[in-house]
Amino acid sequence: MLSRSISHSPRRLSRHLAPAANASKMAIATRPLSTTPTTRSEHPLYASQSTLPHLPVPSLSSTFHKYLETLVPLQSPSEHAKSIEIVQSFLASEYSKTLQSRLEKRAAERDSWLSEWWNDAAYMGYRGRIIPNVSYFYVHKRGLGKGQNQEDRAAELVRAVAEFKKLVDSELLEPEKVKGQPLCMASYKYLFNATRVPTAPADIPLAYERDLNHIVVLRNNRYFKVEVAGRGKAEIAEALREVKKLADGKEGEGLGILTSEDRDVWTEARRHLLSLSPGNTRALQEIESAVLLVCLDDGPAPSSEDERAWSYWSGGLDGSPKRHGRNRWFDKHELIVDESGESGFNGEHSMLDGTPTLRMNEFMLAGVDKGKVPLELPEGERAGGKMSPPEEITFDLDAKLRGIIDKSKADFGSEMALQELKMVNFTGYGKEVIKTHKASPDAWAQMIKQLAFYRLKGRPGVTYESCQTRKFLLGRTEVIRSCSEEAIDWVKAMLDPKASDLEREKTFRKAVTRHIQYSSWAADAQGVDRHMFGLKKLVGKGESTPEVFNDPAYAKSGHWEMSTSQLSSKYLDGWGYGEVVDDGYGLSYAIDDNNLRWCITTKNGDAQQFADALVAAAEELRGMMDRAKAAASGAEKAKL
Repeated sequence: MLSRSISHSPRRLSRHLAPAANASKMAIATRPLSTTPTTRSEHPLYASQSTLPHLPVPSLSSTFHKYLETLVPLQSPSEHAKSIEIVQSFLASEYSKTLQSRLEKRAAERDSWLSEWWNDAAYMGYRGRIIPNVSYFYVHKRGLGKGQNQEDRAAELVRAVAEFKKLVDSELLEPEKVKGQPLCMASYKYLFNATRVPTAPADIPLAYERDLNHIVVLRNNRYFKVEVAGRGKAEIAEALREVKKLADGKEGEGLGILTSEDRDVWTEARRHLLSLSPGNTRALQEIESAVLLVCLDDGPAPSSEDERAWSYWSGGLDGSPKRHGRNRWFDKHELIVDESGESGFNGEHSMLDGTPTLRMNEFMLAGVDKGKVPLELPEGERAGGKMSPPEEITFDLDAKLRGIIDKSKADFGSEMALQELKMVNFTGYGKEVIKTHKASPDAWAQMIKQLAFYRLKGRPGVTYESCQTRKFLLGRTEVIRSCSEEAIDWVKAMLDPKASDLEREKTFRKAVTRHIQYSSWAADAQGVDRHMFGLKKLVGKGESTPEVFNDPAYAKSGHWEMSTSQLSSKYLDGWGYGEVVDDGYGLSYAIDDNNLRWCITTKNGDAQQFADALVAAAEELRGMMDRAKAAASGAEKAKL
């Protein structure tokens, strides 16, 4: 569901625009796609939408009891006593019941009480840079292209994307399910032909009509429209070769760098761009309405896993600030292929989370790898005639805009120079070993982070773990507060030289049980953070904010020093995103059968130390569990 009122078809949008003062509103008016989230459909993709439950409103007592429990490892006894007093006072007040009643009324009147608020607060209303602060990237498994050149590999991936788009557009794609339960599929409307549009005071999500079937190819900071409907791999590859011939003679001015900017800067620059020429409106529409973007990077291909991750995240390489943001347009999903034929993906995060784009990437990579995607189309599906040549998309720029572009290039390079990124592939063990200890792999991986952070900092780390709530209509995420009292008790036992392995194993089991419990709460939309967010949003104009939201504990417990999220796939060599607080860490992770992967991003200057701490913690945890298992087995034998 779009978060703002919409009316016009974007394909005819230019006639609703005056390329002057109001030009920045281009593309904010579009009609919804044919199936709204609650419309009953006979086709599989949206068939379950009308039957999905609405996001519940947890009870006050449940939320604030959990909230106080999550504060324990972060506070001194006196601080915790004060927070208990503040919470009890809030719950005893009539105002807490008033806020709860307002939230319940909102929930009764809407498809989701949270969706519009959250999309605005977390994504559209955010005014900073979406790189490094919002978007994410996937590093495709090395070698899947089987040594093909850049154009051939990109062409077959485009063919696979086209096949997946057919399933989405026809609504024949089966919905995602968890334990047989369908998930909300509303976000799939923003998988293709979609963009994030910079406007003030908040950006706008825009999904163009789905019968548009062109891609936009980026090469050497230039942009080319390529129609791919009804075209096979050979024709697409030839078109990509033509793009390279056209683009490599002269570097483009790199307007796309503005998508890396502060959103207000990009909004004003876009307004000025549209005021310069009606042709700029058409050019912008061609890019924004594309199925997706395909970046054919020039220059030496990144070699190390860190370099690959840098390229797919920011378009640059560590130590080369001038390359950051080059050949990218971050307002849309981007498929990236380097000169060696290796590939990755950059995801625009505003209207859909990682699981839909992971599904698309896995379909693309696995479909080609296993020969299940038709690279050349049968006669009845091929477009007639010769494929249209690539059409360069150009913009009319003036000195003012060129100055903004030059400054943005320098500023983005400086911004990314503050960042560290470290890819870690721990091959000591993975899911198979963890399961021999009858433990949750995700809880195990989270405990590794708790131990690593405590060893590095000498204290608990406030932790956000993302949990999807898509079993509810328009659901997105809730927080698993992984830094539990039980987790820190286990960490302290690991650091206590007097503790036995059997004692450590016992505290570890308690920590795992607690993590599973909180994960279940979060998946059922019974966590702490979204409910408290909703209550605070309903404090009325002129009303005093309750003390519970001004308590330093509230800010501290939501200052996510470790922002963690798991996506695991045998078709990825890793994935990642930026830290969410300036003194924190982005910690994406994957749990494979025989290895664990992390991507660490930080501005703290200690990414390598954190990587070393994670590896040491992983080894330490397994060693402890193996010894405890052996000790328990020995004790059993001694009884016989």
